[in-house]
Amino acid sequence: MSCSKGHICQCLSRILALRREAAVTVSERHGTRTGRQFVEGVLGLARGLARLGVGRGDVVAMASLNSEWYVEWLLAVAFVGGIAAPLNYRWSVEEARAAVGLVSPVMLAVDESCRRWVPELQGASSLPVKHHVLMGESPRCLSGNGSVIDQCGIKMPVESPEFDHIWAPEDVAFLCFTSGTTGRPKGVAINHMALIVQSFAKIATVGYGEDDVYLHTAPLCHIGGISSCIAMLMAGGCHVFIPKFDAKAATKVIEQHHITSLITVPVMVADLASFLGTKERWTGRESVKKVLNGGGGLSHALIDAAVKMFPNAKIMSAYGMTEACSSLTFTTLHDPSSPKIGVQHQENKEATSDPAFCQLGGVCVGKPPPHVELCVSGSGNKGAPVVGNILTRGSHVMVGYWNRVTIGVPDRRLNGWLDTGDMGWIDDNGNLWLVGRKKGQIKSGGENVYPEEVEAVLSQHPGVSCAVVVGLPDARLTEMVAACVCIREGWEWADHAYAHSTDRKQLSTEILQTHCRQANLSRFKIPKICILWNRPFPYTTIGKLKREEVRKEAVSFVQFLPSSL
Repeated sequence: MSCSKGHICQCLSRILALRREAAVTVSERHGTRTGRQFVEGVLGLARGLARLGVGRGDVVAMASLNSEWYVEWLLAVAFVGGIAAPLNYRWSVEEARAAVGLVSPVMLAVDESCRRWVPELQGASSLPVKHHVLMGESPRCLSGNGSVIDQCGIKMPVESPEFDHIWAPEDVAFLCFTSGTTGRPKGVAINHMALIVQSFAKIATVGYGEDDVYLHTAPLCHIGGISSCIAMLMAGGCHVFIPKFDAKAATKVIEQHHITSLITVPVMVADLASFLGTKERWTGRESVKKVLNGGGGLSHALIDAAVKMFPNAKIMSAYGMTEACSSLTFTTLHDPSSPKIGVQHQENKEATSDPAFCQLGGVCVGKPPPHVELCVSGSGNKGAPVVGNILTRGSHVMVGYWNRVTIGVPDRRLNGWLDTGDMGWIDDNGNLWLVGRKKGQIKSGGENVYPEEVEAVLSQHPGVSCAVVVGLPDARLTEMVAACVCIREGWEWADHAYAHSTDRKQLSTEILQTHCRQANLSRFKIPKICILWNRPFPYTTIGKLKREEVRKEAVSFVQFLPSSL
């Protein structure tokens, strides 16, 4: 195997050189481990896995809350040429069984939170799992198909570190699961080089470095958590673990360990803001210097909240996907060293020099890092800008989707370009504007409507907590635009007779239509009907909206409305 190829375990020699006796991992449950202890732990586990027969191309499935042991397993499996397949600890047993059946692992390693899966998976004779292991340094063990092992029993002593790692076929390091809002999970095969170039992108763009103290807030079963973890390993920083995100636990750890960097998704920012709103003083706000948001854009209110919580931090947002090994673009929302830096929806739209851009809509998600190529189908260097399929290519793109035998050719790749499934356009400053998902596109009266754009406008109304826009069958328009709306506490849904009352906090279809017109939303994009939604919207276990379920319920609702609509 050529030594010119990149391998994620190349970080081990750097960690040993930079932090031999300095802290590399910290957790409340397991204390602190130095760089030497961490590297010896990875190498000892790797030797033990090899002794059990885990080798090149073997898949090891893992299900655990965040911990230093999780990171140790990710690296040890890769070290022996295996392929780690992180499973989502939020899955049901049925979902776990489907994922395990897809990737055919030789070993399943779980912690206490996922121990309940083991008897169920052991009973499925069609699954090839040879060993079941309980993660962590615990004397307890699990049995699997006749074998009885635990992590302590697997590890072998390491007299002197040797870094002769092995590459899996196609250089695959991880299988990360993704799925649509319906259907079964797909295993996305990510190779070593994709993880390394993503690490370089985050080190260069976000500024991760060896002096960072990084708090693991995102699950290590998701590509966002994995890619930032690898980036911090490459940078040589210190990792601080909490099992899973909780606003109270996170704020305590940020204060206690002087956290300098973390990643978020919008709900985390909202939860932190809500929790810290009850505290008169919070010293953790001083240490945080880097916050990277993913999993959806932050509203203006959440950006303001993030700046208030972390005034010394450079706050960035990333747009990406599992098939591209996380981030495709980055945008700076706040930089304390340059207060004027930041990309906001309206400001950027007005700043574009070509007036044709201003009619296309969408949310600005910034520019790609150097290693990422992006383009929009149907657009060229000359002529009017158009909304098209967002395509990407480069070493960050997945090897393919996994099947039971080998890696499948990416079914969304064309001439080297991967179709992201998103629609957008690129302005004259090189910024990508995200318009919406191609699958969610609504065809109304011959015009294309992207739900995300309408949802963004609706969510700007002070009475709207969140909104989901769907297309409903319509004889004249083919589809009509409908909005399902959750309203904020203190507001009420009004019928037409009271919809224009000025002394009460009320919402109705008419009021929200007026709001959309005032926000300059094109007439054909304005919802024909708004439906009050009294419970949380349905999401998959990896956080994707089940838009089709919302649409089906909305169809049932409108069947009882007057035909004049």
